[in-house]
Amino acid sequence: MSAGRRRPRVAVVIFPGSNCDRDTLVAVEEVGGEAVPVWHQDVNLAGCGAVILPGGFSYGDYLRAGAMAAHSPVMAAVRRHAEEGGPVLGICNGFQMLLEIGLLPGAMLMNRTLRFICRDVHLRVERDGMPLLGHLRRGQVLRLPIAHKEGNWFAPPEVVREVESAGAVALRYCAPDGRLDDGANPNGALNAIAGLVNAAGNVLGLMPHPERRVRSLVGGEDGAALMRALVEAA
Repeated sequence: MSAGRRRPRVAVVIFPGSNCDRDTLVAVEEVGGEAVPVWHQDVNLAGCGAVILPGGFSYGDYLRAGAMAAHSPVMAAVRRHAEEGGPVLGICNGFQMLLEIGLLPGAMLMNRTLRFICRDVHLRVERDGMPLLGHLRRGQVLRLPIAHKEGNWFAPPEVVREVESAGAVALRYCAPDGRLDDGANPNGALNAIAGLVNAAGNVLGLMPHPERRVRSLVGGEDGAALMRALVEAA
C-alpha cells in the first residue's frame, strides 16, 4: 500500500461473550487493514467497508449459538451492508450468526461427539474466483484451527442439493492430502461443509479460525490469505 493511502477500514463486531475479537482486530492490522471495534449495541458500522463477526460465545450461547446475537441492534446494519454488496466474514460464532439471520443457509447442530473440539483441521478450497476467496485456488489444502461445540452444519435434503448445485460450498474438511474422508470431518457436518459463501460472493462464513493463523510465529500463515482478501474487498 502506497505511503499516505488510507488503509481499508474493517469493522469487528464485539458481543457480550466474544472471545476472539482481539485476535481478529490484530489479524486485520497484520494484513494491512484498519481494524475498528464496533459494539453490538451500535446501529451503524462506523464507515467501514467490510465487516467481521468474530468467534466466541455471544450471550453465552444461550438458546443456541448465535441466536441471541442475531437480534442485536448492530445486526440490522450488518444485513444492510451485505444486501448492498458489502463484504462480510463470519468466523465460528460469526458463521452461526449468519445462519441465524438467513444470510447463509442451514443451521448448526452439536458436534457428533457432543463435545467441544479444539484442534487443527485440514480444509479443501472448493471455490475461487470471487473477492473473499481471491488469494486461494480451488483444490488448495489449508490447515487452520477449530474451537467449537456447535459446528455440525445441517440442512434439509433440498437445501443441501441447492447449496451443492449453486457452488455455495467454500471449504470442506479433508485429509491432509485433500481427500474427503469421514475421519477428517471433526464434527459430522453434512458433506463435510466447513464454510459457505452466498450467491453474490460477498458473504462468507466458516467454522475454522483464519485470524489465528496469520503469522508463522503462531503456527502458520494459512489464514492470512482469507484475512487479506477481506481487507482488499473493503
